[in-house]
Amino acid sequence: MSGTVLVLAVFLACVVEAVEALTIVLAAGVTRGWRSPMAGVGAALVTLAVVVAALGPAISRIPIGAMQLVIGSLLLVFGLQWLRKAILRASGHKALHDEDRIYQQQVAAAQAAGTERRAFVTDWYGFTLAYKGVLLEGLEVAFIVVTFGSVQGQIAEASLGAIAAVVLVVAVGLLIRAPLARVPENTMKFVVGILLSSFGIFWGAEGAGASWPGADAALLALIPAVLAVSLAYVALLRNERRRMVPAGRPERIGV
Repeated sequence: MSGTVLVLAVFLACVVEAVEALTIVLAAGVTRGWRSPMAGVGAALVTLAVVVAALGPAISRIPIGAMQLVIGSLLLVFGLQWLRKAILRASGHKALHDEDRIYQQQVAAAQAAGTERRAFVTDWYGFTLAYKGVLLEGLEVAFIVVTFGSVQGQIAEASLGAIAAVVLVVAVGLLIRAPLARVPENTMKFVVGILLSSFGIFWGAEGAGASWPGADAALLALIPAVLAVSLAYVALLRNERRRMVPAGRPERIGV
């Protein structure tokens, strides 16, 4: 059961990150030409491969108890960051993530930038824009794949989830040549935040010496519990927002 949830969490997280990276690469390619941005994508993928190759074996040498505690804590922090933003967006305290708006901003910036040649790169701005976009989003994917796969001993399964997500997003992006604004990204971030937080609590407690009733089956209770608390926060924040607006006070925007 935990293996299925693991692959689902990796897949959804990677879809979100791939959509955001695709928006940046599309903006660079459409406005600056595709040669330099695609070189940036290739360089970023090589960098990510080196990072994964270095982190995977290093993490696997850590004793399982310490690994669960450290990775569980990191996943909990990571998941709560996603969950916080998703709760603020769902409750109206933070603007929804808008890929169309982000795409237009990237296009405007790319059109305004000058052209500079460096070494083998004919357009340094297009190269670095694509490189940084893919690298930053890819590092989050690599972190999730390596941590999930190492603790569960399922690096292959986690990698397949990531590859499936990236292939799907890239294929759709190539077909429509536009940002994937209709992807329910905010909903997926909410789900991923719940899954990452739940696994973080689960593994962190195990690493600290706790024993969950039913072993992995405890996730069947833990995930709905985290979901229930998150939805309760959404309801509370929505009520707070409704009380603030009639009183003439400005709406708060989360950061």
